[in-house]
Amino acid sequence: MHLTPSRPIPLGLPRALLVASVLLASTSHAQTTPLEDNNRITAGYIELAYEIGGLLDPTLTPGGTSAVRPNWFVFAPHASRTGGEGLLGASLARSVIRAARVQPSLSLQQALGRVGLTGALHLSVQQLGLQLVLSGLPFDVAASLASLTTALNGAALLDARTLLTTTARFAALYASAPGVLPLDKAERIVDTLEHTLNESNLAIFTDIGGSGRLYMDWRAGAGVVTPERVLTEFTLVDAVPTQSRQAYDYALAHAFDTPRPFEFDTLFPGMHWKSLLVAAFALYEEARLAPTPAARDALIAMGNNYIAWREQHDMAQPVFSPAVQRPDEVSRVELLRAITPLLTTDFGTMTWTYADFAYSQPDRDGNPLTSPPTEYNWALFWDRWTGILFAFDAAYLQPTALWVMPEPLVDPTAAANGG
Repeated sequence: MHLTPSRPIPLGLPRALLVASVLLASTSHAQTTPLEDNNRITAGYIELAYEIGGLLDPTLTPGGTSAVRPNWFVFAPHASRTGGEGLLGASLARSVIRAARVQPSLSLQQALGRVGLTGALHLSVQQLGLQLVLSGLPFDVAASLASLTTALNGAALLDARTLLTTTARFAALYASAPGVLPLDKAERIVDTLEHTLNESNLAIFTDIGGSGRLYMDWRAGAGVVTPERVLTEFTLVDAVPTQSRQAYDYALAHAFDTPRPFEFDTLFPGMHWKSLLVAAFALYEEARLAPTPAARDALIAMGNNYIAWREQHDMAQPVFSPAVQRPDEVSRVELLRAITPLLTTDFGTMTWTYADFAYSQPDRDGNPLTSPPTEYNWALFWDRWTGILFAFDAAYLQPTALWVMPEPLVDPTAAANGG
């Protein structure tokens, strides 16, 4: 799916305004749409990517590129963009449902054609839709659910095992969905995906994007900044200074370990994971002063792992796997399991897919009748965490690729629907 950008993201917007507008959106969804939230978040991350990237590479200028190992905030705009593409898939699915409420489709092709999902670019969507029809779902329901995968890695469905498993999982979600009428049940699945993507993006940006902004604002008035000053003078709510120092000291001692440390629950039992954010900023400062590029890159990678752990362990996990399921949703865990084999992110000019990660690992169940990507679930922390680390390692081989930053997304269905 080729998504239409509007205009370049304004890198010069006042930084406080970017953060404030997103935080306001997090408490007032009636004033903004999920896609508007997403565009603001992506813009905020881009600002931080260039500011923190400029610390690590003084030659970097806004809009430019760097061959220095990317910091976490360089990955973040691309991850946010991926969430936005998922929101566009939800918009397409809603358009199918909306049209069907006026006049039901007489074929799958008609249902998909109403939102422009025809032609070679959308063969995987049509293929999944057909399998859902063969599973007994009405044309419009099948089309709406298949539309959710529009911006995902359709090539993963070329493995017939993945196609059949994905079909069965979507059919099971439909059967479990609240409601009586078929279109109402389909809409509950669409709602669930939209809520999950929007809530996770807001939660992560509020916590980590907000922490990044607080750090850069503190740094701007701090004079000569050293790692020691970060650890002793910079504070975040809930971070524990002794824990931040423990994590920082451990990173210095183990930055060159293979594999790079990542099992932080075992390494730092009882730690408040916000302490890792302070340690990460201190590590970025240490990297800035490192005597060699290899030492610099190793310290950046440790900082990235610390921030990503906080991101995924504390902010994303409660959204993806809530303690109590909303009565108007299907299971978020099962929905994420259904789409996990199709997950993909464009990190600038480099593409990561969950399928590539899964096929690179030992076969979990040893069963040739199941495809490796279907044996994982993005809603499960360790499945997600190891996939993210795989993406980091791949991106470190192409550091300049990530500086091709995403542009804002425009919902092609908004004008037709009065948006």
